[in-house]
Amino acid sequence: MQIQDLPYPDPGVPDARSGPRFLWWLFRNQLGGQVRSLAWGLVHFLSVSALPFCVGYAVQAVVDRSGTRLALAGGLLALACAGNAIGDTFLHRAAITNWITAAARVQQLLARKAATLGSALTRRVAAGEVVAVSTGDVEKIGWFVEAVSRFTAAALTIVFVCVGLVVYQPSLGVVVAVGLPVLALAVLPLLPRATRRADFQREKAGRATELASDTVAGLRVLRGIGGEELFLDRYRSASQEVRHAAVRSARMWSLISAIQVLLPGLLLIAVVWHGVGLAREGRISVGELVTVYSSVMVMTYPLRHFEEIAMAYSFSRPSARRAARVLSLRRATSEDGSQAGTAPTGDLYDPATGLLAPAGRLTAVVCGDPDAAGRLAERLGGHPSSTEGEPSVLLGGVPLDELPLSAARTAVLVQDKDPVLLSGTLRELLDVPASGDVDAREALTAAQCEDVLAALVQGSLGAEDPLDARITERGRSLSGGQRQRLALARSLFTDPEVLVLDEPTSAVDSHTEARIATGVRELRAGRTTVVFTSSPLLLDRADRVVLVHEGEVVAVGVHRELVHKEPRYRAVVTRETEPEELQELQELEEIEETA
Repeated sequence: MQIQDLPYPDPGVPDARSGPRFLWWLFRNQLGGQVRSLAWGLVHFLSVSALPFCVGYAVQAVVDRSGTRLALAGGLLALACAGNAIGDTFLHRAAITNWITAAARVQQLLARKAATLGSALTRRVAAGEVVAVSTGDVEKIGWFVEAVSRFTAAALTIVFVCVGLVVYQPSLGVVVAVGLPVLALAVLPLLPRATRRADFQREKAGRATELASDTVAGLRVLRGIGGEELFLDRYRSASQEVRHAAVRSARMWSLISAIQVLLPGLLLIAVVWHGVGLAREGRISVGELVTVYSSVMVMTYPLRHFEEIAMAYSFSRPSARRAARVLSLRRATSEDGSQAGTAPTGDLYDPATGLLAPAGRLTAVVCGDPDAAGRLAERLGGHPSSTEGEPSVLLGGVPLDELPLSAARTAVLVQDKDPVLLSGTLRELLDVPASGDVDAREALTAAQCEDVLAALVQGSLGAEDPLDARITERGRSLSGGQRQRLALARSLFTDPEVLVLDEPTSAVDSHTEARIATGVRELRAGRTTVVFTSSPLLLDRADRVVLVHEGEVVAVGVHRELVHKEPRYRAVVTRETEPEELQELQELEEIEETA
């Protein structure tokens, strides 16, 4: 895989059981690139390692006054320099390719997972953590995957040089062969502490990123309640914790770097001391002493890769663990589904709560707990919670969990209470899979978007057609009610077999809400629509109203009937507490259970 071939046609199925397993899976899926990087790495490092032998041979030729051997040494030196240049160039090219393609594979996997889980992803993992994984973490993961082949080439080069020196000059070669492995392994006792400090730093940085992401997402609310300074102080404190953790981690890594500078120097002193004694005794030549000395100096270069691979693994391990955690999230059963074919039709039924939404009718659901309503809306869309043994929602008698994801989403569309509007034109906002039976203008009219269109045209210079008006990122230039209505229009335009709306008019005034209720009812005639709401205006226009209390359906009827006969329904819809009636009802239920 080359960079120009990205993205991958299929990034594959990752091994997300743990961070190390995920890193190993990435490495195996880049085996071709890793082999190329290893080959060019060997060419580069061996060419660098050959330079001391060429220099030593040239020095000895000068001592022996041999022009032929000096010319041969010059030719070998030129060949080694050419190998060094070519190997370094193509090693860098292969390494960067491995880095970018590994990072791109992880990003594709994360994007596919986000598309698969939808809004259920942020219910299971904090939004800040998802952002951290998809930005900084993918680079660190790619760094380690890329560094493995370079480290392997450096380690093999050290082995070849040690063997070569022992054969070339046994008296000094043995000293170097014993000393170089000691240099490579000397920092191992410090790595666990350095790794713990690096993990602690990454944890603090991740928390700071989550706090920043959540603060930016809620900036409008924070300004409304005057909470900017409070959250600024929290982020400042979190930032200082990251700084302190980074300084402590840097101290440990600087100590490791210092050791890798100090120990090679001590080895050089030992080689020179011993070598000079051997030269005085006539046991080695000057050229051999220069060769061994130069080899030790040159070997400090591949030895640095031992430190790099340790750093890369220390920083990529928590990143891989977070990525594996996100990628290990699944639907309740299969993401691909065990059944094929077109999406079923019929009644929508949830066995867990007893909620029934008859086909072709508008059903309103009243739930006193907004969080429970959101979870139930997700269940109706084929994204149940991870509770083991929880039954699947049925559409026409077919479990949604057993449908392919594409078929489930074609059949049921869920609009949550906080829909996202991406930047672009209104035409691009409505460029979504649709049945074709609903016109964009009809959907915008039913959602009462006339004033929204006028505001968008006014804010977009040169846009004569409202559909060409531009929407800012997340629709920040619009009010909450305007964003809700645009999102509702997009859902209505899609025209799914079953449409589930979670509080679609919570930020809209009552007059507009009444018109929206009428527009939705008329446009969705003959289609199954489920609206989670406590608004009397929407409830009064529903064909069927269902009250869900503590995870179960406790009352079914129409709005005007339930508001008079059901105290719990009245308490949610009219915001009346009525403690005496509620207490009497609870006592009656306890008596019936006892009996």
